[in-house]
Amino acid sequence: MDLALLRTFVTVHRAGSFTRAAALLGLSQPAVTSQIRTLERQLGRPLFLRQARGVTPTTIGDELAHKAAPHLDALVEIAESGLDDESSLRTLHLAGPPEFTTERALPALTELTGADGQGFALRACFGTAEEVLEGLAAGHHELAISTVRPRGALLSASPLCDEEHVLVAAPRWAERIGPEALRRTGAAALKNLPVIEVHESLPFVSRYWASVFDTRPGASGTVIVPDLRAVLACAASGAGLAVLPRYLCTAALDRAEVVLLHDPAVPPLRTYFLVVRTGSLALPHVGRAHEWLQRAASRWC
Repeated sequence: MDLALLRTFVTVHRAGSFTRAAALLGLSQPAVTSQIRTLERQLGRPLFLRQARGVTPTTIGDELAHKAAPHLDALVEIAESGLDDESSLRTLHLAGPPEFTTERALPALTELTGADGQGFALRACFGTAEEVLEGLAAGHHELAISTVRPRGALLSASPLCDEEHVLVAAPRWAERIGPEALRRTGAAALKNLPVIEVHESLPFVSRYWASVFDTRPGASGTVIVPDLRAVLACAASGAGLAVLPRYLCTAALDRAEVVLLHDPAVPPLRTYFLVVRTGSLALPHVGRAHEWLQRAASRWC
């Protein structure tokens, strides 16, 4: 059986689409379709059910993928390991949210890029969870950091770390509210305070209010800026209250540029995931970066 046909089959099985598999393989969609039909003729069995959106594997297709995929991944690892030893540095293409990637992932990975004989070149881009996962599935990136766990067989996710969210504001707002107001009246004490957020939908504030106060925020955003670092800067300048990851505002808290308005017993958490295309951890530079970030994350918690 032709290994190229099996590789195409496994890629379609993971992608759930001839179109997406063609993009990952660098082939045209008709070429992918032709290869799958050839393999089906050789086996005498249908491997996929064609649907309006993508394809669904038959039971025979699932069985073949289960048997073939690990061996194909191992062959890729052998081939790529040999290439890695003899060539110049491989390039890792990373995507993730701008703040976490800048503050956490990139400093950790740049320690590895210059490692003697074990490093890699690095290219990074930023985007929302939806954008980075779509880019990863389309083959634009090799490793993604996401706050959303993807579904399906094409992408594989591993939990990386949890971030704690804290409610902060400049000291003058804390003085205005008073130390006991939140304990007595809960979210009502914050009703008239201006809010700083990354989006009009108030994703961070809404999540905090639902988790801690069991209600929705009563105010709309006063300042909307699409970067959490800008949210922190606005909060420190006195523009209003904000909900931020603790790691991002630890230094500002230490310098008393902002203060905690509330310290719940169970703070809201958000999980980050490391996501790769299934089977791509066999690529040495992707596998090393994945392992390195997992190790680094153990120091962030």
